[in-house]
Formats: sequence, structure tokens, C-alpha cells
Amino acid sequence: MGPFESRVKKSIESSLAAKQRLLENEEVIAVISCVTETLIKAFRAGNKALLFGNGGSAADAQHIAAEFVGRFAFDRPALPALALSVNASCLTAIGNDYGFELVFSRQLEALAQRGDVAIGITTSGTSANVLRAMTTAQKLGLRTIGMTGPKKSKLADVVEQCICVPAAETPRIQECHILVGHIISELVEEEIFHD
Repeated sequence: MGPFESRVKKSIESSLAAKQRLLENEEVIAVISCVTETLIKAFRAGNKALLFGNGGSAADAQHIAAEFVGRFAFDRPALPALALSVNASCLTAIGNDYGFELVFSRQLEALAQRGDVAIGITTSGTSANVLRAMTTAQKLGLRTIGMTGPKKSKLADVVEQCICVPAAETPRIQECHILVGHIISELVEEEIFHD
């Protein structure tokens, strides 16, 4: 065995263990189900999903938004979703003029309508700009969903529904987040376009 094979296997085993804990956590499974229902109702009512996060969570937000707008498993009409981390000019202008804490909340003020769904992703549950955006989302009449790690964090206190994945390390949390995003995308697509 070469110098990295055992470490590769250890990382895969760690990822599988996190997903096994996710599978066995009935509370988290129930929240994922509720989040799916929230999104289905919002899309059917003509509302959109607005997703945001920092770093890897920004990439996850962009990935999940793309699953809704494009397709997940089959061709169907597009679903309205935006990732708020993709407009570099907007992010840097808001960050420069108002502060990084407002980069998502300011965009919600511009783009969101009552009944839309705000989905904030932060592995720690403490990202100031995500928390601020959720406060803004509540004031605007949006449905609020969080995705975070295993701890009862600040994020869980400021959203209606919080998916707290049972993993301790940031990479494992992010791997679970994208799995959850895929599950939700698949279920939403199947339910809305099953005919």
C-alpha cells in the first residue's frame, strides 16, 4: 500500500460514518422532510429560493440553486432559485460600502418577496452575515431554513427549520449538506413534476 492509500480510506470511512449518523437521526430526517414540503409549497405558489453561505457553503448554495434552475434527474421546467454569493460586484460593493456582515441581507432586501424561502448555510452556525440575513428574511416575511453542523447554534435560534447534520468536522458537514441538498432537489422535482 502506498503512502496515501490508508489515509484515503480513512477519509472515506469518516464520510460514510457521518452519513450513517445522518441516516439514523430521525429528528434530522423529519426536518429534511419538512424543508422539502416548505420548498414545494413555495415553488407552487410562484415563490423562489434564495441560498447563501461563505466559502464551501457558498459553493453548496450555488450547487443547490443550480439543481433547481437546471434539472436534477429529468428534463422539466426551471424552478426559481438564486445563490446570493455569485455576483462578485454586488458582494464587494456591499462589503466595501456597508460591511461584509450585510452582503446577503442587502441582497434579500433587493430581491426577495414575501413567501420566498431563504436558505442559509453555515457549518459553524455562527457566520455573522448568514445570521443577519436570516433576521432580514424574517422581517421581509420569508420562510427561513438553515443548514449547519450538529450543535444547537445561533443559526438554529433564528430560523424556522434547521437541518443540523450530525458531523463534527467541516468537510464531513459539507459532504452531508450536499447530500441533503441533492435529496431535497430530487424530492421537490419528483413531487412537482411527477406527471
